[in-house]
Amino acid sequence: MYLNVDGLSKSFGDLEVLKDIDLSIEKGKVLSIIGPSGSGKTTLLRCLNALELPNKGKFTFHDDFKVDFSGKISKKEVLNLRRKSGMVFQSYNLFPHKTALENVTEGPVIVQKRNKEKEKKYALELLTKVGLQDKANLYPHQLSGGQQQRVGIARALAIEPELMLFDEPTSALDPELIGDVLSVIKDLASENWTMAVVTHELQFAEQVSDEVIFMDGGYIVEQGPPEEVLKAPKEERTQQFLQRILNPS
Repeated sequence: MYLNVDGLSKSFGDLEVLKDIDLSIEKGKVLSIIGPSGSGKTTLLRCLNALELPNKGKFTFHDDFKVDFSGKISKKEVLNLRRKSGMVFQSYNLFPHKTALENVTEGPVIVQKRNKEKEKKYALELLTKVGLQDKANLYPHQLSGGQQQRVGIARALAIEPELMLFDEPTSALDPELIGDVLSVIKDLASENWTMAVVTHELQFAEQVSDEVIFMDGGYIVEQGPPEEVLKAPKEERTQQFLQRILNPS
């Protein structure tokens, strides 16, 4: 098991967003997270990356790195946790004044203090992986939304994370651009990257996932293989959600 999460809870003031979440992600596997707006999906992902600090809960990686949020957490522990994962956001979050290549090298060179020339070469390899080798010297405003999101994926890969996190990576894209981004994520899945993906693309989740969890009201309502959760859900709330998504009228 790559990552175990036990008893994760997160509140914003009086609003309890995550309620005693337990989950596991196996190395080289893809976990998809589905559910209605406000169910806690994005907050869960941001807690895994320590962009939001849980109120309580324990994270265990490979049994050799543990963080217990029930007590006081050091800055070093937070940094170590963040270095283990690469985050791909809904809204790209690229630096507008930097080229695609510079966006990809920023983390390894500036934050991780790696060799600039070596990382530039690696960044070009990553841009080639996401189909943007000819866009390396363009700025974000010169790229389509789908291209910007693929730069975001390359940027997350550049820090060589152990876990890739995707927060609804296609939600801000025009329909005709969604396929290119999903194709890149499928390729990563075939390369056995460990990934957690918040998505509303149910067909994609069915194709790429090893496990799916359905969240509602801050809880994990149902979890299991995609053929069970998406095709034959046991819980009534999961059935209602899927019916509404698949038959919106």
